[in-house]
Amino acid sequence: MIDIHSHILAGLDDGAKTLEDSLAMLRVAAEAGTTDIVASPHASLEFRFEPEVVAAKIAELKAASADRPRIHTGCDFHLTYDNVQDALANPLKYTINQKGYLLVEFSDLLIAKTMEDIFARMRQAGMTPIITHPERNWLLQQRMERLALWVESGCLLQVTAQSFFGRFGAGAKRFAATLMERDMVHFVASDAHDPHDRQPRLDEAYKHVARKYGQERAERLCIKNPRAALEGEPLEVRPPEPPSRPRKWYRLWA
Repeated sequence: MIDIHSHILAGLDDGAKTLEDSLAMLRVAAEAGTTDIVASPHASLEFRFEPEVVAAKIAELKAASADRPRIHTGCDFHLTYDNVQDALANPLKYTINQKGYLLVEFSDLLIAKTMEDIFARMRQAGMTPIITHPERNWLLQQRMERLALWVESGCLLQVTAQSFFGRFGAGAKRFAATLMERDMVHFVASDAHDPHDRQPRLDEAYKHVARKYGQERAERLCIKNPRAALEGEPLEVRPPEPPSRPRKWYRLWA
């Protein structure tokens, strides 16, 4: 399996604190069947993203872990004005493996009215936005049809593995299921932050998706699509399924 979203680099954001934490997270990932993992530290108002520092941290981890699982570059990109302008000027700076796929995190407080234009400009610059954990964002939970429009226009969605099991609350669990039912999930990733609570594991989510939605879907979300993101290859994206109609109840008595 391939994990495209994790915070395994020590001291860069709110993820791993020490090199020992990073190595413990890699051991958890490898033992759970992850062969490749993307180190995606935040780029936000709180955490500065510096490619040279990220590269040095990854080199240190590779040397200490024998590169198991294999570690790739990425970024958890926050949609601030300065970030967006810098990404448009440097399209591959923040993307996974510098190949074009960009992990995009929305604020919990505001969704810009101009998001359609921002996404269009990103795509024109060669970036494919991957909206991270929409099921955990209350504002996005209220905007299912806008999410569907973004998917139809070329954006992709990534759900957090632990959301399927209620780690982020009942609302996130329900919305993850709704996104799955509408075939609007393109990646499952760990968004791991530590070796104990928010672990870099995909094995349980893979089994859950295979059991409930089929083996092909599990392989697509945990292996096939993530590999395409690593390699910068196009994905075959299906249009979102229409919303299911609520059940009608009929009175069968006099």
